Order: sequence, then structure tokens, then C-alpha cells
Amino acid sequence: MYAPDCEYAFDKDLTGRLGKLKGPAKTGLGKWRLSQLLVLALLVAALGWLLTHTHNRYFQPGTLHITFVLGALGLWRFGWWSNHAIRAEIYRRVRWPKMRQRADTVWQSGWRPGRLHIQMTTYREEPAITKRVIGSILAQIRREMIPTTLYIGTGSAYDEKIIRAFVETHAQDIPDDLAELVFLRQNQPGKRMAIGMILRAMNRNGVDKDDLVIFMDGDAVLGNDVLEKSLSMFGADPQLQALTTDEDVVCYGPKWIAAWLDMRFAQRRLAMQSHAMSGKVLTLTGRMSVFRAQHMLSQKFIRTIEADHLDHWLWGRFRFLSGDDKSTWYHMLTCGAKMTYVPDATVHTIEVIKGNGLERMVQNFRRWSGNMLRNGTRAIALGPRKVNPFIWWCLVDQRIAMWTMMVSPALAILAAFTDPIFLWSCLIWVLASRVGLCMVLYSYSRTVDLSWPFILYLNQVINACVKIFMIFHLSKQTWSNRGNQTAGAGNDWVAALQNGTAKAQLIIAVACFVTVLAVYVGTIPSPL
Repeated sequence: MYAPDCEYAFDKDLTGRLGKLKGPAKTGLGKWRLSQLLVLALLVAALGWLLTHTHNRYFQPGTLHITFVLGALGLWRFGWWSNHAIRAEIYRRVRWPKMRQRADTVWQSGWRPGRLHIQMTTYREEPAITKRVIGSILAQIRREMIPTTLYIGTGSAYDEKIIRAFVETHAQDIPDDLAELVFLRQNQPGKRMAIGMILRAMNRNGVDKDDLVIFMDGDAVLGNDVLEKSLSMFGADPQLQALTTDEDVVCYGPKWIAAWLDMRFAQRRLAMQSHAMSGKVLTLTGRMSVFRAQHMLSQKFIRTIEADHLDHWLWGRFRFLSGDDKSTWYHMLTCGAKMTYVPDATVHTIEVIKGNGLERMVQNFRRWSGNMLRNGTRAIALGPRKVNPFIWWCLVDQRIAMWTMMVSPALAILAAFTDPIFLWSCLIWVLASRVGLCMVLYSYSRTVDLSWPFILYLNQVINACVKIFMIFHLSKQTWSNRGNQTAGAGNDWVAALQNGTAKAQLIIAVACFVTVLAVYVGTIPSPL
């Protein structure tokens, strides 16, 4: 499908998909089809019938103690989620409109950054995607007339030839003093080293501390007015040090993976707006984030990206492979920097899923969850005053939630050994509760997909399992998108001892977790 002779067809299809995303997003009932409303009505009716006609096992004497734990966990988890939802609505409807108005006023008055520096890395990307990315950047530079230097870190001449040919063809009308293109071919493997090389070149070329710097990926296409909507925030708020933008996805792969990614981005919108109420975010996403250039002048900032590492009692010192966005975020936390999220500046991510969709899902979870766990411990150690109390608790909650998420399915399965109908009651509640959650998520999505309630639960269970595995295997890192990079995969006797110890810890922890629940349920008799 993606061979050179098929590039035109792929480019045409990509153009069509991006075109559908550029229009204003539908709201309310406008995003629903009649068939979807009918299916939803039937689903709600079926759940209502099941909830009222299925024999209730929750309050039977033999299962009442299990119901108490499930209910307590449910109140806690859904209460915390509702807190995020309320904060997100306050940000979206109250705080954000005022922020946007101030930013628009500053931009319309003529404020512009002295110079814009864009750092982008790409590695053997599909030509059609690369052209779309570069085209979206050039179009907005041409429109906003902001002097810009575009630094592109590459791994070979492959991407350079594609970009150079495109620029020579489509940017002839842009003056050299308005847009400058700089290629840097990395001499050491890894995206982190490429970013570090770009930042050092940026410093050599001269950067004013009041300039703005964009970090973006080679598969991120800028949506409408992204530069105006994001850069103006810095003119309106002199205290703002970094921001990240909204994301959408164009997925080439299994339909259920596309639905999962759409759902993930809806979750991201809700969470980001909740976090932004605190003047912080939980990640400065690598797809598109903007920084004040004063941080690029810091050798500590550059070294944090290039050689970020963790000292672990079992794995020793190991470098982080991916997660450069978490490293920049952690550095900004240590500076006490103000950060925010711009919900109306959208960057479109192009995902090409080849091979097994479930395997790719797990790979992504391993990368995302590993980055979160590796950075979470040290961010928590900064303390709630430095980080912000709400954001600090979000970090703590991430580490608790991976275990609490598994309590409910484990209790339901264990209880089913003595009362199979109890499991059926739990399944009905799981579906009903996820339908309720998705009704909120639909307000943060461009479209409605009724598979979300099922995908949401699958997402939660798999993500929790991956996190539990990763907490004992923090050095295990893979990144197939960057040439099958791996870390923490030694073959000597030390590595064998480390791997054996990690597996033993995992088995013991999971065994203790299941045993305690089994004793509580009564599947295993209590030793006391």
C-alpha cells in the first residue's frame, strides 16, 4: 500500500481525511447519526431491563462484603473521574474563553515573537506524510509572516531529499529571511540525541531568550491557525513558559484501533483541561509543544533530553529511550514553570499501524506507561508545593490506580467460583458504567463510536496490567518507530540475575494481591 508507486493514492486519501478534520467540530446531537441514537436507546433499554430483572447478587449475605469493597472503590474512582470532568468543564466554559480573548487581543494588536525556532525529528517517514507536515508549517509561516528557522533532525538522506524537493517546489515565494531550513543528520542513534544536536545548533546560530521554540514530531500535521492560537498565549501571559496543544488522529489500520485512538484523544482532552486548571499539565507532548527560548539556552535542559536517566537499586543507571516529552516536562517542573493546554489549536497525528493491532496497542502502553512510571517517582519526590497539590496527587493516583483497577475484575472472577451469577451482575454494571463514562467522553470527541464502552474497559484492564509489569521492569524499553531501538536487554549473568529478580518480584506481588483478595472473598480459607 505504501510503496512509491502507491504514494499518489495514499496522498489523495490522506488529503481527504485531513480535509474532514479541518472543518468546525460538530457539537451536541449534531455529531450523532439517527442509527447510532437508535442503537444507544436499545442498549440503554437492554441494560435497564437487565439491571431490574436479573436476580441481584450484590446484597446477598455471602457476597455483601465483596459488594462493599466494589462500591467503595467505585465511589472513589468515579468520584475522582467526576472531579476531572467538572474541572475540565470549568476550564472549557469559563476559564479558557477569557484566556483566548486576551490572546486574540494581543495578537490582533500586532504582537509577534522576535523569531520562531521549530525543532522536528523524522525517521524514514512515509513521503506523503512528510510532505503534509512540511506543507502545513510553510503555509502558516507564509500567512503569519513570523521569521522562522526550521531545524530538522534526520537519520539518513532519505527524509532530507523528500523535504528539500518539496520546499524547492512549494516555497519559492517565501523570502530567505522569513524562513530558513536547516538539516542536521545525527551521528548517534536515538531521537533524544537528535533533539540535543538540534538545540546545540540552535544556540550556535543565536537564540534570544524571548524567542519561542516549537518541539514537534515528523508525523504531526498542523491544523488551522495553530501558530496563531498557540504563540499568542505567550504574548498574553508573560509568566507562561510552556504549552501543549490539542491532538487528533488519522489512523491507517484496524477499525478498532482507530476507534481506540479516537477514544484516547477524547480522554486526553478531558484530562488536559482538568490539569490546566492548576497551571500545569502532566506532559508536554512531543507531537507539538511550545517553549520560551530561554530554556533552550540551559545546558541542563539539553542534557536532560540527551542523557536523561534513572538510578535504580536493581537495574542500576539506565538511560531513557523514548519519553523526551516527559523529560522536558520534568525539567519545567523543577523550574516551577507555568504550563497550559490550548484546546483550540489542533495537531493531526498520522498513525500507520502495520501488523497486529493488539500487539501495537500493548507496545504503545509499554512505552507510555514506562515513561510515566520512570518519571513519576522523581516528580512525586519534588513534593506538592513544587509540583502543585492537584497535579502531585494525579501522579500519586496513577501509581495507585493500576492496582485498584484490577481489584474489581479479580474479585468478580474469584466470587464466580462460589456464585457464577455474581460475575454476570458485575458484567452488567461494567457495561452500564462505561456507557455512562462514554456519554461524557463523546462531548470531547469529533465523532461518536458506540464501540467505545467495550474498548474503554479493554483499555483500562490492559493498561493496568502493562503498568504492573512495567513497575518491576523499568529498564525494559523498546521503540520500533525509531529503528527498533531497545534498552535493558543484556545477555550476561548480571542481566540474567536482574531479570530473574524482577520476575520474582512481579510473581510475588501478583500472587500476594490475588491471595489477599481470595481470602477476603472466601475462595481460600483464612489462616487466622
